Amino acid sequence: MKCEHCTRKECSKKTKTDDQENASVDVPSLALENGEKGEFHKLADAKIFLSDCLACDSCVTAEEGLQVSQQNAKDFFRVLNLNKKCDTSQHKVLVVSVCPQSLPYFAAKFRLSVTDASRRLCGFLKSLGVHYVFDTTIAADFSVLESQKEFVRRFRQHSEEEPALPMLTSACPGWVRYAERVLGHPVTPHLCTAKSPQQIMGSLVKDYFARRQNLSPDKIFHVIVAPCYDRKLEALREDVPTALHGSRGADCVLTSGEVVQIMEQSDLVVKDAAVDTLFGGLKEEEVRRHDGASSDGYLVHVFRHAAKQLFDEDVGEVTYRTLRNKDFQEVTLEKNGEVLLRFAAAYGFRNIQNVVLKLKKGRFPYHFVEVLACAGGCLNGRGQAQAEDGRADKALLRQMEGKYADVPVRPPETSAHVQELYREWLDGADSPRVREALHTVYQGPGLPAASRDIKW
Repeated sequence: MKCEHCTRKECSKKTKTDDQENASVDVPSLALENGEKGEFHKLADAKIFLSDCLACDSCVTAEEGLQVSQQNAKDFFRVLNLNKKCDTSQHKVLVVSVCPQSLPYFAAKFRLSVTDASRRLCGFLKSLGVHYVFDTTIAADFSVLESQKEFVRRFRQHSEEEPALPMLTSACPGWVRYAERVLGHPVTPHLCTAKSPQQIMGSLVKDYFARRQNLSPDKIFHVIVAPCYDRKLEALREDVPTALHGSRGADCVLTSGEVVQIMEQSDLVVKDAAVDTLFGGLKEEEVRRHDGASSDGYLVHVFRHAAKQLFDEDVGEVTYRTLRNKDFQEVTLEKNGEVLLRFAAAYGFRNIQNVVLKLKKGRFPYHFVEVLACAGGCLNGRGQAQAEDGRADKALLRQMEGKYADVPVRPPETSAHVQELYREWLDGADSPRVREALHTVYQGPGLPAASRDIKW
């Protein structure tokens, strides 16, 4: 089987046995120990097929393949069952964090607005026994803000002798895994060091939220609901603050499609509920998003920030120019006939490979590239936008794009909660804690970390 993203002919999946390759994982019936059927027995038929491709054999070891295969609804229900038993020492606080690009899928499936779909999903999860449901937009706020600051630093430090540009985004785990495990140097030094929203959300839940609740991180079981399977691989990344004491930021990742399977086979009576926040009794009454057609909007937000910080130019509407195809677009800032900034969005591995080829040849005209492994962006993740034949469900994708476009935009700079967290959690926006909690380093194939030493 070829990789979900990779177009190399020689790429084939070798990390699973034939039995594992064709196996499916049954969602447990959650029957009680006395033999009586539990309230979740109707969910027993939901299946997750492990034949869904995650990454090529160059990116996944056999051990990682096994760990990824264990991230499924069965693991989620195992914790729900443990919480129903009398031995409270085994109980976990169950937290689910939902990616904003997953919500349009639920909205389209259940014919609701994105905010109503969020409330429906939250109510369902809590009816199962989940304690807290969060929106990962707050983590994406941090990731975008740190990416903005890093780009400005790189731009000012850049020189032909020590090139710090282009900066390539690092929020897509499929792209980052490919860059680290297959491409290595000279690509990895150009990866933005800001952690992805999923990684930051893991730190927020297992560090900040855990301390607010007086909990040890290992007493929290944190589930991420995401649009793509590569997020399961990202959860294995051993890159968490020391405060987590070895506890992973995300214990389990379920795709949007896996969650919908569970919902469709449930006969639980669900009462809609507002999404929780990290700040005690406050609730998220309305879903907000970043500016960007199908992603977290790194290009748009970094472009506007850089234009203002570097050239004192205020940018309103950002105009995209389609180049090779609809998944390769360009944005420029020009003044008096001179191009001051040249940004690009490259979605899908064919476009990524063209970017990498030009970068290696030293003929790369861009300062910044928003890179996403999925053609069409995050909304088109294989965990939610596939038809039964395995191809993209274009009609569903159009619905999701329409739903997502209707969500109000909130620039990350305007979030009072983010500014509060910079102060309370990280000791200020420029403290050493920011570097530890919000940034990472990258490794090349078989090599120790080798990302560029950006002067902070």
